[in-house]
Amino acid sequence: MGKFHTSISTAHAAFIRKQHIFFVATAPLSAEGRVNLSPKGLDCFKTLSENKVAYMDLISSGNETSAHTLENGRITFMFCSFEGSPNILRLYGKGFAVLPGTKDWNLYAPHFKIYPSTRQIIVADIDLVQTSCGFGVPLFTYEGERDFHFEWAKQKGTEGLREYMLEKNCKSLDGLPTDVGLENE
Repeated sequence: MGKFHTSISTAHAAFIRKQHIFFVATAPLSAEGRVNLSPKGLDCFKTLSENKVAYMDLISSGNETSAHTLENGRITFMFCSFEGSPNILRLYGKGFAVLPGTKDWNLYAPHFKIYPSTRQIIVADIDLVQTSCGFGVPLFTYEGERDFHFEWAKQKGTEGLREYMLEKNCKSLDGLPTDVGLENE
């Protein structure tokens, strides 16, 4: 079952910084709604305090995290060690999206490298931390980051990225509005 903590310790934060990938999960309140689980890379996750984290989110084909956290706030992050000692760390909390140009943007954006394709920053207040063994997680060797997203974004250009977000990022798969959608109503 693992060990539970009410905050992110120094050791937890150090483990998080070493990981090249993490996963974020959210879900709507509807029993028929789809649970979303997304992998994230780059150096985009930051531990801001013992109970607050954030990650910089790039434009992509969906925006489930924004829709689900707007509806109910529930969010879970998972980190797995793929090198060295086996370990899994989960962070449970309530999240929200911060969009460029909003009052909180200047508070959170300085913690990240902001790209032209940065869609939002997801911030979460963490109330439960769980560590457990990762005995079943295989070993992998990190080779580097992919640049496909940045090439795609460069080809789209500023206006193309805006149009893409308006087309693909305003509603969840289940039809829930996202923060991106709300700014355009």
